[in-house]
Amino acid sequence: MTFFLSVLDTEYKFMTQAIEEAYKAVECGDGSSFGAVIVHNAQPIAICHNMVKRDSDPTAHAEVTAIREACKNLNQTNLSECVLYTSCEPCPLCCAAIRLSGIKRTVYGAKAEILVAAGFDKFVADASLGIEAYQKDGFVFKQAEPDLVLLANQVFEKKKE
Repeated sequence: MTFFLSVLDTEYKFMTQAIEEAYKAVECGDGSSFGAVIVHNAQPIAICHNMVKRDSDPTAHAEVTAIREACKNLNQTNLSECVLYTSCEPCPLCCAAIRLSGIKRTVYGAKAEILVAAGFDKFVADASLGIEAYQKDGFVFKQAEPDLVLLANQVFEKKKE
């Protein structure tokens, strides 16, 4: 029971950081409402948000930006011992970056469908197709606990409690 609570506490801690980064992206005008945290040995090594607008780079998604930073911080491209926490289900671009980096476990908040409801391109909702393919290769994509999903969903509803 203690292990289960510790996993949930850890998940809560890092998911809320990813969600805060999602708000930060919008507040500072860097990009859309997406945030990501990469953890290695129970320590965050990259806390990033969407930088598409700031960098004029359509690939500067929160997950990709976090992967870039984590690789620099560890001075390696293999992130197989890391966990990625992200405010939303990863899109196909991010799924590919996650796979290429070797990250085996990703915990996400909002489902891609909520993005479509919030006005994002339907292409983003195709993320689940990528996730299913990667899960067959042994990669784990797990939606966060329901209370964290609600917090992540609120980012796209432009509310913060």
